[in-house]
Amino acid sequence: MDREPNLLGEYLRARRELVTPEQAGIPVLGQRRVPGLRREEVAMLAGISAEYYLRLEQGRDRNPSVQVLQAIARVLHLDDDTYLLSLVDGRPRRRNRRPRREVVPPSTARLVETLDLPAFVEGRYLDVLVANPLATAFSPRLTTGRNRLRDLFLDQAEAAMFPAWEQTTAGLVASFRNSVGTDADDPRVIELVGELSVASPHFRQLWARHDAGNRRTTASITFAHPQLGAITLDREKLLVNGTDGIMLVIYHPEPGSESADKLSLLASASLQSATPGATRATSDSAWLSRPPAAGSSD
Repeated sequence: MDREPNLLGEYLRARRELVTPEQAGIPVLGQRRVPGLRREEVAMLAGISAEYYLRLEQGRDRNPSVQVLQAIARVLHLDDDTYLLSLVDGRPRRRNRRPRREVVPPSTARLVETLDLPAFVEGRYLDVLVANPLATAFSPRLTTGRNRLRDLFLDQAEAAMFPAWEQTTAGLVASFRNSVGTDADDPRVIELVGELSVASPHFRQLWARHDAGNRRTTASITFAHPQLGAITLDREKLLVNGTDGIMLVIYHPEPGSESADKLSLLASASLQSATPGATRATSDSAWLSRPPAAGSSD
């Protein structure tokens, strides 16, 4: 008989190891053999017994009160305890399930196609479910069937587009963990985490931290585009109503900015290349076919 995963214990242990004694206000005397805080230190600071905290980490008690969890969250410096509380919400977990099939509402798919901005639809596993031509022109990895998590870690061309790659990947892993929640037995989650843990030491390190953050709905991202050079776009993520975490993602520049001019140039070249019967590249598309000169931001 399969044992229920000890999600609460794994999370508490991982987060405990990330908090230093100095952060917790504990004086350090002599050599410490463990990273972060000791179990008894967490228990003392949270106002519970060391034996009870040990039972939580070992999975022998899986129903602590909200007050206990909130006290532990403060000790572990968790800015948001939503994910921690979700680990013991008492909902039964389904086992041996088939992978979920994510379906984009037809109206959302039509909207993506009509937008004059790079836009795509992202599932809860960070799969690209639908993408418009301008999104694919901006990055060939933004196409139906690709996975944002896999591409950011395993595709060198995609990773190179993000100068702040380490920060970007850390946020992506945290949002992925929050998106899939407590579905530790979800076949798609097992597949992705297993593949990336083997192929990417950086992913393995981030996953072991058990960071969990909301999928940021708004962000400003500076890309290092292979043809356009540096380009800054705002990113909006909009939840698609009636779905289980499917998001509409749109990139847009500040009006009148250099980035807006660059995106307009890309859109023009993309439209020209898609025109039936086109026999030669325009000057715009020819320019886009050349990488930017060294040291140039154009």
